[in-house]
Parts: sequence; C-alpha cells; structure tokens
Amino acid sequence: MENKRPLYLNVKQTVDHIVDHFGNEIKIGMPLGLGKPVPLINALYQRVKNDSKLTLTIFTALSFEIPIPASDLERRFLGPFLDRHFEGVPSLDYMTDLRQDGLPENVTVREIYCKAGAYRNNPKMQQNCMSTNYTHTVRDCDHAYDNDIFTQIIAKKETGNGTVYSTSCNADTALETLGLFNNYQKQGIKKLSIGMVNSNLPYMLGDAEVPAKAYDIIIDDPAMNYPLFATPRQPISVPDFMIGLHVSTLIKDGGTLQIGIGALGDAIAYGLNLRNNQNDAYKKLIEKSGIGATYGSLIEKIGGTDSFEEGLYGSTEMLVDGFVQLYKGGVIKRKVYYHEGVQTLINEGKLKDAIPSDILKQMIDAETIHPYLTRKDFDALQKVGVLKEGLTYEEGFIVNGDQRYSALLADKANLNTVSENCLGKELKNGVVLTGAFFLGPADFYQTLREMPDEEQRQFEMTGVEVANQLYGNETLRTLQRKNGRFCNTGMKATLLGHVSSDMLEDGTVISGVGGQYNFVSMAHALPDGRLVMMIKGTRHENGRALSNIVYNYGNVTIPRHLKDIIVTEYGIADLQGKCDQDVIKAMLNITDSSFQEELLAEAKQNHKIPEDYEIPEQFRNNTPEKLTATLQEYKAQGLFPDFPFGTEFTDVELLIAYALKVMKAKATTPEAAEFPKIMQELPTEIPENLIPFMDRMGLTNPSGTEEVQSQKMMMLAFKLAGFC
Repeated sequence: MENKRPLYLNVKQTVDHIVDHFGNEIKIGMPLGLGKPVPLINALYQRVKNDSKLTLTIFTALSFEIPIPASDLERRFLGPFLDRHFEGVPSLDYMTDLRQDGLPENVTVREIYCKAGAYRNNPKMQQNCMSTNYTHTVRDCDHAYDNDIFTQIIAKKETGNGTVYSTSCNADTALETLGLFNNYQKQGIKKLSIGMVNSNLPYMLGDAEVPAKAYDIIIDDPAMNYPLFATPRQPISVPDFMIGLHVSTLIKDGGTLQIGIGALGDAIAYGLNLRNNQNDAYKKLIEKSGIGATYGSLIEKIGGTDSFEEGLYGSTEMLVDGFVQLYKGGVIKRKVYYHEGVQTLINEGKLKDAIPSDILKQMIDAETIHPYLTRKDFDALQKVGVLKEGLTYEEGFIVNGDQRYSALLADKANLNTVSENCLGKELKNGVVLTGAFFLGPADFYQTLREMPDEEQRQFEMTGVEVANQLYGNETLRTLQRKNGRFCNTGMKATLLGHVSSDMLEDGTVISGVGGQYNFVSMAHALPDGRLVMMIKGTRHENGRALSNIVYNYGNVTIPRHLKDIIVTEYGIADLQGKCDQDVIKAMLNITDSSFQEELLAEAKQNHKIPEDYEIPEQFRNNTPEKLTATLQEYKAQGLFPDFPFGTEFTDVELLIAYALKVMKAKATTPEAAEFPKIMQELPTEIPENLIPFMDRMGLTNPSGTEEVQSQKMMMLAFKLAGFC
C-alpha cells in the first residue's frame, strides 16, 4: 500500500477498501482465539456471501462459538447461563453458517488449530485443516497460500507522546506478520494490515506495544468495544486433580513452567499452590498416596515437594488464568532479565536485586560484556538497572550531567570510577512470565486490565517465535528457562512412548499440533529441561471405558525418539533414554488396571517384553475407586473443590449440573434399565427442597407434553443424585 499510514476508517469503509484494492480474490488472516475483530470479519464475510463474483479465504485458528444446547433440558439449564455469560459477545457469522451447513462455496476457512473435536464430522473443515507448528504459521500462510491481509483487535493508550497501541492478547503471530508485511510493502508488494481497537482488551506492555504506523488501517469506533469472549472455568475431576498432583512434584523451585488452558492446567496450578501455601497437607497427601515412595528418587532429582522460596518463571505460549492464580499464590515470582551477564550472575547465585559494586568487573571477567562498552551494551545495562537512569552515551563516553567517563572499562582506574559513579541501586524490568497469547475467564481479563503498569510489565507478551523456541537468542533463553518443565496434553500414548495429540488414526483432525512440538523440542534442547506429557488414562464412549494407553496407534504427533515423561492419573512414567522393554514396563504401571493384562499380552506377543514378566503388585490397583479414596479425606476438609478458582455458575446451577451429570453417567450403564421404574415411583408433587431448582429450570408448572417429560427427567436426575 502506498497510503500514508494509518488510515482511520470504520468497518464499512474498511470492507470497501479491501474489495477495491484486492478485487475478487480476498485472502485474510486473523489470530488464534480472542484476537479476531468479529464485526469486521462478519461484514466482509456478508459482502462476499452476497456477491458470487468474490472469493474469500480465511486463515485462522480456534474460532470461538457460543455453545448451542442440544436438548430441552440443556436449553433450560444452559440458556440463562449463556445469555448472562455471553451477553453482548458477537458471534462469528461464518461459524454460524458452518454449523448449519450453510457456508457458501466462495468462502474457505483454513484453521491450524480448533477446539477439541469441533470439526470431527465436518468434511469441509477436515479437508481444509492446515497442520503446522505454531512457529511456522506465518511462514506457511504466506508460502502456501500467499495471504494478503492481516487483521486483529488491539488495545490503545493515550500518552504524552500521542496514541500508542498494543497487540495485547495476540502478539503471537501479529508481530511477525506486521514485520513481514512491512518488508513486502517496501518491495512494492501489496499487503494490508488492519487493527481494530477494543477498549475492553487489556493493554499489554513490552514487545506487544506497536506504533500506529504498524497498521495500514485502524478502526477506532466506540461501537466496536464489544465484550470479550470469556471461557467459563471447567470443573476439575478427581483424575484431573491426580494428574496435577503428580505433575506438581516434578517442578523444581527456581525453575520454569509451561501449562495450558482447561481443567488439567488448573489442576497443576492448584497442586502447586497447595504445595506452596499448605505444605503440611500437601506433603501428607504425597506420602499417604504413595507418590513419594514410588517416585521419590525422580522427585528429588528433578522436582520437589517443599514450598517455593525462589519461585517459578512462566515460559509459555499461552498466558492462562492458572498462571495468574500461581502469581497470586506466590509461586510465579522468579524474575528473568534481558541481559546474558546479569542472568548468568543470577543463575550462579552471585546477584539478586541489589547491584553489587563490582558487577561490571564480574561481567568483564566472565566475558559477558566487552571491556569497551558500545551504545548497545550501554542501553542493555541501563535497561536492566545495572547503569542508573539519567546517564547518556555520547561518542564513547558515559555522560552523567557534567561528568564524562570513558566507555573503555579495560582501564582499571576508569572501571573503578564508572563503578563508583554510574551504577544503579537494584535490578529493574525483570519479567515473571513470557507468553505469546492469552485467553481466559472474564475476571482474568479484569485482573490484567486493573494491574498497575509496573506490575503488569512483569507479564511479557511477545511473538510466538520468541516464546516457543530457543532459536534466535539461544544463550540468553537457555539461561532464563533453566529447569524448564513444559507440560502438554495428549489424547493417547502407546506402550512404546509415541503420543497422539491432534488427530485420530483415520485422519480425522481433533485439534491441532499448535505449539506442542516446539515445546517438546525446547525441552530436549535445554540441558536441564523436561517434557511432561499428560494423558488421561481412560475415556468413555457409548457407556464403555476405553484405555488411552494403547499398544500401537496410527497417528503420531510426538514420536517415541522424543519421549520423556508421561503422566496419567495413576502415576509418572519417566521414559527418557530407556530401552523398549523398560518403556513398556513404565507405561503399564500408569495404565488403568482394567487394560493392563491385555496390553501386556500384546507386548509379549510382539516380543517386546520377556515372556515371564509380570506387572508389580503395587501397580495392579489402578482404579477410579482408588483415586476417589485417595482424595476423599482431603475433599472433606475443603481441599480439591470442583472449582478451586471460582465459577461463573450460581450455587443452584452447580447442583442442577451435578444432578444432570449423575443421570448422564448412569444412562450408559446397566442401571439405566431401572429408570422407568424409578420414574413411576417419583412424587407427583415437587418436594419443597427442589422448588428453587425447578424454578431455575422453568419446570415448576409444566405445560405441554415436552415440558412434562422434561420435568420428569429432571426429577429423575435429582433422585439419582440423592436430592429426594
């Protein structure tokens, strides 16, 4: 584009501009998750939908949808909650049409990652899925499909120097794309970048900040300040808690942590907060559960069970609510700094907050700064507080008011003079977390919005090429990310250590690779890093429990030569460096006992384990009942609540949800045969204690056959749950 950056347009003008400049073929990219400018993409989509001469290709990931209840009971329960929770949140028109099989032929949606199972039965989306690493997203959209337009929501701030903007929730691919487009435009290649301001978006500092000229068009219309899509917190089950508890023992104080969104991420956060803030109860549980006795040597080597003195640094692609909870709980507090010399001294225990008088000499001796300071060296040292504010650098001299000092620190006398007159008092601009995008509940966004700048600056949002890998600044990132524990989730694991996370063996895409391989690679590249893959031991389909630990599987996301640690609710399998038979033994030990013998037999049949091998007795009671018993005492004390970090549901809604969950679970068991008899024995009048629940469901005075049936089903649910 040759226009003077930026143009300030409204949504309609922007759509006109796109069509005028790119003609019939429009290719537009949007960030993963929260950062989509929904009103703009809806207006563009409707323009193309109504004009068959135009074609539109959308490149994105994780397109959000407000859930649509499937039955009358679901509608009655979820409807009021969804109306309340998502009030004012706009829906993506292309997703609405997609669900109704109404996506026009002249529109193509290509996603690199989706909500688990969202497109399992959608041929168009299955065919147009792009499998790529998160760090390769910009490259692949550019190389394979020549994407022309990038658009996102942005935050803005008024300063003494004018208006500045932040990529906020999606610095991830935005920073790389904006740089790429800028280079293309210098070559005369037509590209277009669009930012749409939303005042509800937290203004994130650091790398996320960009000048107005980074965009060709900025839409700054108060009517576009719609509420952000907020993900409701999910309940944490007993298996989730047990996975989180096991993982919490593998995290070393003074180390680095990555976790993801959802119940498993929250379970890890809860376990770590419990370890830090209720350490006596935590240690008692670790001992009583057998975790300490079974995995004590591994825990001592790579993790711990004591509270966090130094704390953790978060190095993650996704800033989630769990990290904020860990920050509030005093776990996330280890600061890292953008200077190799400073970070080296910190890691060696020679530097904390206060600047020692010989710090420059220490760094010169360690060869982490040059004896002659360049302007770049000076700026870096001043940014982290080693050199005090107010100094300037002029033609090889450090200037302090009327005083000038040579930047040649090889001269001992000059080094002493500079050290006496130019050092700061303490380190500054440290960060406790590096992330690339964020997503979470409404109060999570509120927390970020209300943080003072100085505090929020500790939460660094940057490009995914920085957050997800060591490449580009390997030495510094290795120092910062010491003792990295990168916790990822998979769907299935094989006895030989393969992990499947994104796709079924028939090719059906369930979610996507995302940044998983990036963190696997980084865990292996770091000298003290470990990968922790979390796999739920079982899943339920059509009323049957099935094992997620299998002998072999036709899709591999993480191959076995990159195996490390796998955790299920039943335990920890340390696979790093082990031969095949020892890998199989470790995996069988963390498998649900209902499936152990069958898997062992298959391993023997394929000559992968000795014929006389037997699973040790201590691992033969891997059952859901044992897990429940393990936590029962602690749940009775108020620990391990279903929603440890709060919930958007009311107390009445939580009890209704519990009753419906019980009925759903029992509907796939032999007990379902007794349902008709139980329903015949239900009271004809609503018991007094159930009236508030029936009122909430709108079933106090049913009218019509469907409502009467729904009332009976609700009464059945309450009966099965023990409410009446």
